[in-house]
Amino acid sequence: MRLIRLIILFSFLLVSPSFAGSVEEAIADFKKEFKVKLKENKVPGGAYAIISGGKVIAMEGVGVRAIGSNEPVDENTVFRLASVSKTFAAGLAAQLVEEQRFGWNDKIVSYIPEFRFKSKKYSSNLTVNHIMSQSSSLVHNAYDNLVEANYPMPKIIDMFKEIDPMCRLGECYGYQNVLYSFIQPVIEKSTSSTYTDLMHSHIFDPLQMERSSLGYEAFLETPNHAEPHVLTRKGWVKTKVKKNYYTLLPAVGVNASVADMSKWMLAQMGKNPESFSPNVIDAVTTKRIRTRKEMRKRNWRPVLKNAHYGYGWRIYDMGGEDLVYHGGAVAGFRTEVAYSKDKDLALVILLNSETRMGSDLNAEFWSEVYKPEPKVKLVKKKAAPRNIRTAKTYIPRDKPTTIPASE
Repeated sequence: MRLIRLIILFSFLLVSPSFAGSVEEAIADFKKEFKVKLKENKVPGGAYAIISGGKVIAMEGVGVRAIGSNEPVDENTVFRLASVSKTFAAGLAAQLVEEQRFGWNDKIVSYIPEFRFKSKKYSSNLTVNHIMSQSSSLVHNAYDNLVEANYPMPKIIDMFKEIDPMCRLGECYGYQNVLYSFIQPVIEKSTSSTYTDLMHSHIFDPLQMERSSLGYEAFLETPNHAEPHVLTRKGWVKTKVKKNYYTLLPAVGVNASVADMSKWMLAQMGKNPESFSPNVIDAVTTKRIRTRKEMRKRNWRPVLKNAHYGYGWRIYDMGGEDLVYHGGAVAGFRTEVAYSKDKDLALVILLNSETRMGSDLNAEFWSEVYKPEPKVKLVKKKAAPRNIRTAKTYIPRDKPTTIPASE
């Protein structure tokens, strides 16, 4: 028994420093790679933050807010968060459920009585849980094309009567923007407050996210904001901020700086329990529906063992440990955020271009953090032969020569 303990201790001493080193190396590599990749891909600007041990250990803005401008990106430059906005909607919803304003199993038709699927059995059974966990079983991104075409929301809601889920509610994953945003009328009708006011009173203000906002006008009114860029044959070109997806505030409508996003990530990691309780964190990060589609992502494949969606967050199984993650892209912006409670580590990436660079950097960082620990080979010394006479026995070699008395 003593020998086994010594072997375990020896293995721990050999493996742990090496593994700790991989995290430190991943952080150091990322800080270099961020600048290198930004330059290689000719992306105008971006910002990142790395959080560890309950504090921000690295934060930096790189490049410019817009091509042709000398205004630099800094830690307070505001970007569109795109689908990372869903993490805020889920956090607010979980807080209000904790306050007993509404429940996860409340029916959507109770708040949007005009909503209909093609089949009545689906219409009357769609719940808050289904829309927030992306388990409505609809085809991915239902009616996003109508959002892009600037259709008014009442007309889009009316279009749902033409379709049905692919399978029974709660059984199939189908990523949504329009349906996810139905949480806004649920929140507003159950509280008699606006979604924007509640986001400020429950999240932005308590977490001191002073430069965070919701909506098109708020983004443009922020002096220090990044401009969107799209890729053309001539390279990256500055474009106008599009208003259409801002109609879906819960799914795509949050604006924030990397400094504010650091505060948001610290809250997710349980570092601000007065404003963001453990119950809320558990609610949004509980695995609700398996997302097999995520398993096919090229840049995550080497380390990803399984994938699920919670409420507004993806939960990646990195081989026994959970990585809580979400990414987003919209009209010239890219956002990546992820954290590990086990490693007490988080990463935020904000870019003012629609580029895969952000998702690649994020995946590379966590792949380095979660790379397999080195195996320790223990060499067993051969014992010197001894001349010991043994009596002949007829007991099979796989059985003990004595049987211990029962306790």
